[in-house]
Amino acid sequence: MEHLKVYDIDKNYIGIASRTEIHKKGLWHETFHCWFACQEGGKTYIYFQLRSRKKADFPYLLDVTSAGHILADETIQDGVREVEEELGISLTIDDIEKLAEIPYCVIKDKGEFIDREFANVYLYRQPIQFLDFTLQKEEVAGIFRAEWTEFVQLFTSLKEKIEMDGFEILDKGTVQWKKEKIGMDAFVPHPEKYYHCIIKEIGERL
Repeated sequence: MEHLKVYDIDKNYIGIASRTEIHKKGLWHETFHCWFACQEGGKTYIYFQLRSRKKADFPYLLDVTSAGHILADETIQDGVREVEEELGISLTIDDIEKLAEIPYCVIKDKGEFIDREFANVYLYRQPIQFLDFTLQKEEVAGIFRAEWTEFVQLFTSLKEKIEMDGFEILDKGTVQWKKEKIGMDAFVPHPEKYYHCIIKEIGERL
Protein backbone atom coordinates (compact mmCIF):
# COMPACT_ATOMS: atom_id res chain seq x y z
CA MET A 1 0.00 0.00 0.00
CA GLU A 2 1.36 3.41 -0.99
CA HIS A 3 1.87 6.05 1.71
CA LEU A 4 2.04 9.75 0.87
CA LYS A 5 2.84 12.99 2.66
CA VAL A 6 -0.19 14.97 3.77
CA TYR A 7 -0.45 18.78 3.73
CA ASP A 8 -2.95 21.48 4.55
CA ILE A 9 -4.25 23.91 1.92
CA ASP A 10 -1.31 26.24 2.61
CA LYS A 11 1.18 23.42 1.87
CA ASN A 12 2.15 22.96 5.53
CA TYR A 13 3.27 19.37 6.18
CA ILE A 14 0.89 17.45 8.46
CA GLY A 15 1.99 13.81 8.36
CA ILE A 16 1.69 10.59 6.36
CA ALA A 17 -1.35 8.59 5.28
CA SER A 18 -2.18 5.75 2.91
CA ARG A 19 -3.29 6.59 -0.60
CA THR A 20 -6.69 5.04 0.14
CA GLU A 21 -7.20 7.20 3.24
CA ILE A 22 -6.06 10.32 1.41
CA HIS A 23 -8.66 9.91 -1.33
CA LYS A 24 -11.38 8.87 1.09
CA LYS A 25 -10.88 11.90 3.35
CA GLY A 26 -9.83 14.35 0.67
CA LEU A 27 -6.40 15.11 2.11
CA TRP A 28 -3.94 17.32 0.26
CA HIS A 29 -0.94 15.49 -1.23
CA GLU A 30 1.66 15.85 -4.00
CA THR A 31 1.68 14.46 -7.51
CA PHE A 32 4.05 14.56 -10.49
CA HIS A 33 2.77 15.39 -13.99
CA CYS A 34 4.95 15.32 -17.11
CA TRP A 35 3.55 16.49 -20.43
CA PHE A 36 5.21 15.61 -23.73
CA ALA A 37 4.90 18.29 -26.43
CA CYS A 38 7.16 18.82 -29.42
CA GLN A 39 7.46 20.05 -32.97
CA GLU A 40 7.56 17.57 -35.81
CA GLY A 41 7.28 18.11 -39.55
CA GLY A 42 6.36 21.75 -39.11
CA LYS A 43 3.57 20.94 -36.65
CA THR A 44 3.40 21.03 -32.85
CA TYR A 45 1.87 18.09 -30.98
CA ILE A 46 0.87 17.32 -27.41
CA TYR A 47 0.79 13.70 -26.24
CA PHE A 48 -1.67 11.90 -23.96
CA GLN A 49 -1.75 8.52 -22.34
CA LEU A 50 -4.88 6.40 -22.57
CA ARG A 51 -5.50 5.05 -19.10
CA SER A 52 -5.96 1.29 -18.75
CA ARG A 53 -9.49 -0.08 -18.62
CA LYS A 54 -8.48 -1.71 -15.31
CA LYS A 55 -7.69 1.57 -13.52
CA ALA A 56 -9.90 2.21 -10.50
CA ASP A 57 -9.98 5.94 -11.22
CA PHE A 58 -11.02 7.33 -14.62
CA PRO A 59 -10.42 4.14 -16.65
CA TYR A 60 -10.01 4.38 -20.43
CA LEU A 61 -9.79 8.17 -20.53
CA LEU A 62 -7.04 10.33 -22.00
CA ASP A 63 -4.75 11.92 -19.43
CA VAL A 64 -1.40 13.64 -18.79
CA THR A 65 1.35 11.91 -20.78
CA SER A 66 2.79 10.54 -17.52
CA ALA A 67 1.71 11.17 -13.94
CA GLY A 68 1.80 9.64 -10.49
CA HIS A 69 1.90 10.20 -6.76
CA ILE A 70 4.96 11.37 -4.85
CA LEU A 71 5.55 8.74 -2.15
CA ALA A 72 6.26 9.64 1.47
CA ASP A 73 10.00 8.95 1.14
CA GLU A 74 10.41 10.77 -2.20
CA THR A 75 11.15 14.30 -3.35
CA ILE A 76 9.27 15.98 -6.18
CA GLN A 77 12.26 15.31 -8.45
CA ASP A 78 11.95 11.58 -7.77
CA GLY A 79 8.61 11.67 -9.57
CA VAL A 80 10.43 11.47 -12.90
CA ARG A 81 10.57 7.70 -12.32
CA GLU A 82 6.92 7.62 -13.44
CA VAL A 83 7.94 8.34 -17.03
CA GLU A 84 10.04 5.20 -17.32
CA GLU A 85 7.62 3.07 -15.33
CA GLU A 86 4.57 4.02 -17.42
CA LEU A 87 6.05 4.81 -20.81
CA GLY A 88 9.39 2.99 -20.94
CA ILE A 89 11.29 6.21 -21.63
CA SER A 90 14.23 6.91 -19.34
CA LEU A 91 14.54 10.59 -18.38
CA THR A 92 16.26 12.51 -15.63
CA ILE A 93 15.00 15.63 -13.93
CA ASP A 94 17.46 17.60 -16.09
CA ASP A 95 15.64 16.46 -19.25
CA ILE A 96 12.39 18.16 -18.25
CA GLU A 97 11.44 21.66 -17.15
CA LYS A 98 9.16 22.73 -14.32
CA LEU A 99 6.05 24.58 -15.45
CA ALA A 100 4.04 25.15 -12.29
CA GLU A 101 2.61 23.72 -9.11
CA ILE A 102 -1.17 23.63 -9.50
CA PRO A 103 -3.42 22.90 -6.50
CA TYR A 104 -6.78 21.47 -7.45
CA CYS A 105 -9.61 19.19 -6.37
CA VAL A 106 -11.66 16.55 -8.18
CA ILE A 107 -14.63 14.84 -6.49
CA LYS A 108 -16.41 11.82 -7.92
CA ASP A 109 -18.59 8.88 -6.88
CA LYS A 110 -20.80 11.21 -4.82
CA GLY A 111 -17.94 12.19 -2.55
CA GLU A 112 -16.50 8.71 -2.06
CA PHE A 113 -13.39 9.77 -3.98
CA ILE A 114 -11.89 13.21 -3.25
CA ASP A 115 -8.61 14.05 -4.95
CA ARG A 116 -6.99 17.17 -3.52
CA GLU A 117 -3.51 17.46 -4.92
CA PHE A 118 -0.60 19.79 -5.48
CA ALA A 119 0.26 18.84 -9.06
CA ASN A 120 3.91 19.52 -9.89
CA VAL A 121 3.78 19.94 -13.63
CA TYR A 122 6.76 19.43 -15.95
CA LEU A 123 7.34 19.52 -19.70
CA TYR A 124 9.42 17.30 -21.98
CA ARG A 125 9.71 18.86 -25.41
CA GLN A 126 12.18 16.76 -27.38
CA PRO A 127 10.90 15.03 -30.55
CA ILE A 128 9.37 11.63 -29.83
CA GLN A 129 8.02 8.80 -31.98
CA PHE A 130 5.18 6.42 -31.13
CA LEU A 131 7.57 3.47 -31.46
CA ASP A 132 9.73 4.95 -28.66
CA PHE A 133 7.05 4.07 -26.09
CA THR A 134 6.99 0.78 -24.18
CA LEU A 135 3.84 0.90 -22.08
CA GLN A 136 3.14 -0.50 -18.62
CA LYS A 137 -0.06 -2.28 -19.63
CA GLU A 138 -1.50 -2.34 -16.11
CA GLU A 139 -1.51 1.46 -16.13
CA VAL A 140 -1.48 2.65 -19.74
CA ALA A 141 -3.49 1.28 -22.67
CA GLY A 142 -2.17 3.57 -25.40
CA ILE A 143 -0.62 6.85 -26.50
CA PHE A 144 -2.34 9.52 -28.58
CA ARG A 145 -1.42 12.96 -29.82
CA ALA A 146 -3.25 16.08 -30.98
CA GLU A 147 -2.04 19.14 -32.79
CA TRP A 148 -1.36 21.79 -30.16
CA THR A 149 -3.61 24.44 -31.71
CA GLU A 150 -6.52 21.97 -31.91
CA PHE A 151 -6.06 20.94 -28.28
CA VAL A 152 -6.16 24.61 -27.23
CA GLN A 153 -9.31 25.18 -29.29
CA LEU A 154 -11.02 22.19 -27.68
CA PHE A 155 -10.27 23.29 -24.13
CA THR A 156 -11.21 26.91 -24.80
CA SER A 157 -14.57 25.85 -26.28
CA LEU A 158 -13.73 26.90 -29.83
CA LYS A 159 -14.19 23.33 -31.09
CA GLU A 160 -16.40 20.48 -29.93
CA LYS A 161 -14.16 17.72 -31.30
CA ILE A 162 -10.62 17.41 -32.58
CA GLU A 163 -8.75 14.74 -34.54
CA MET A 164 -6.21 12.63 -32.64
CA ASP A 165 -4.03 9.78 -33.75
CA GLY A 166 -2.07 7.14 -31.90
CA PHE A 167 -2.15 3.53 -30.84
CA GLU A 168 -3.80 1.25 -28.30
CA ILE A 169 -2.43 -2.04 -26.97
CA LEU A 170 -5.19 -4.66 -27.04
CA ASP A 171 -5.58 -7.47 -24.49
CA LYS A 172 -3.43 -9.94 -26.43
CA GLY A 173 -0.69 -7.39 -26.99
CA THR A 174 -1.73 -6.46 -30.50
CA VAL A 175 -1.09 -2.83 -31.47
CA GLN A 176 -4.11 -1.08 -32.95
CA TRP A 177 -3.39 2.21 -34.73
CA LYS A 178 -6.19 4.76 -34.58
CA LYS A 179 -7.22 8.15 -35.90
CA GLU A 180 -10.51 9.55 -34.67
CA LYS A 181 -12.48 12.61 -33.64
CA ILE A 182 -12.55 13.09 -29.86
CA GLY A 183 -14.43 15.50 -27.58
CA MET A 184 -13.78 16.68 -24.04
CA ASP A 185 -15.70 13.72 -22.61
CA ALA A 186 -12.76 11.50 -23.65
CA PHE A 187 -10.37 13.23 -21.22
CA VAL A 188 -9.89 12.90 -17.46
CA PRO A 189 -11.97 15.72 -15.93
CA HIS A 190 -9.16 17.77 -14.40
CA PRO A 191 -10.53 21.17 -13.40
CA GLU A 192 -10.80 23.80 -16.11
CA LYS A 193 -8.19 25.95 -14.38
CA TYR A 194 -5.68 23.08 -14.63
CA TYR A 195 -6.04 22.78 -18.40
CA HIS A 196 -5.96 26.55 -18.85
CA CYS A 197 -2.77 26.75 -16.80
CA ILE A 198 -0.95 24.12 -18.85
CA ILE A 199 -2.14 25.75 -22.08
CA LYS A 200 -0.56 29.00 -20.90
CA GLU A 201 2.66 27.46 -19.56
CA ILE A 202 3.31 25.04 -22.41
CA GLY A 203 2.24 27.59 -25.02
CA GLU A 204 4.90 30.01 -23.79
CA ARG A 205 7.61 27.39 -24.33
CA LEU A 206 6.71 25.94 -27.71
